[in-house]
Formats: sequence, C-alpha cells, structure tokens
Amino acid sequence: MGSHPLNLLLRFLLELAALTALGYWGWQQADGALAYMWAIGLPVVTAVLWATFAVPNDPSRSGKAPVPVPGLLRLLLELLVFGTAVAALYSAGARLPGLLLGGITAIHYGLSVDRLKWLIRQ
Repeated sequence: MGSHPLNLLLRFLLELAALTALGYWGWQQADGALAYMWAIGLPVVTAVLWATFAVPNDPSRSGKAPVPVPGLLRLLLELLVFGTAVAALYSAGARLPGLLLGGITAIHYGLSVDRLKWLIRQ
C-alpha cells in the first residue's frame, strides 16, 4: 500500500506542505531581507537533505541514493522533517494547519506499513 500511486501522491503533497510550513515559520522569524532568507533558505536546505540522504533502491523514490543511508536513519529524517513542520506551524500560531499536517502524515504512515517494515530492514 505504501507504494500505491495515490499514497505516493499523498506523500508528495505532504512533503510540499512540510516545506511550505517551514517557509511560513521562517517568514515569521524576521523582517525585511532576513525574512526572505529564512522563508526560502529553510525549505531549500530541508529539500536538499530530503533528496540527498536516501536508502538505495527505495521503491517509493527513484531508487537512486546520492548519499546512501540505512533505512532507520532515513525514517528518522522523514519524521524529523514532518515533526519539525508540525511544530513550526504550531509555533507560528497556525495550530489547526499544524494539527492537520500531523494527522494526515500519521494516516499516510499508517497506510505505509509495508514501506516502514522495508525501511527498518534496510
């Protein structure tokens, strides 16, 4: 189920939502040019980390891993990104969107038990 096209679409949308949440939080942290740096820089750094550290042959990704990591480390990275995005929304005063992001992310991972098992075995 974790590699079902609809679940992969949900995961992609959650990734975009997490990056947006981090950018929104960053925008709230400063004024002027510094706000732009936070709002753009934080999502870009996060996206680079997300794309760089991967498990080789992950069926939910391209299979390529620029920097191969064990599955458990990849899972921790994913949970860190999503958890940080939820906390960022909550911290920025967007509590309902934060709860929605967290809840939908939990549903996604609930539907991805096969992928979770695969990651842990890697």
